[in-house]
Amino acid sequence: MTKFVSLYEAKTGLSRLVEEAASGEEIVISKNGVPKARLISAPSVAKKRKPVNSMKITYIAPDFDALDADIVRMFDGE
Repeated sequence: MTKFVSLYEAKTGLSRLVEEAASGEEIVISKNGVPKARLISAPSVAKKRKPVNSMKITYIAPDFDALDADIVRMFDGE
């Protein structure tokens, strides 16, 4: 089903209209009663993400996230 809205309605309720279009509704935006644009859902392309590994990290030490006693003392004010 096609929904017709004025340009003013589209400007004030764009977020809502985008959600309606994403759910499959077609929205025609008109100015002074003349259709000017059509809002429809964009096709979703579901691709599996592939890590880029831009930092080239190949090894993480087992104690990587261990607390450093010197830093703890600095935060404690000792």
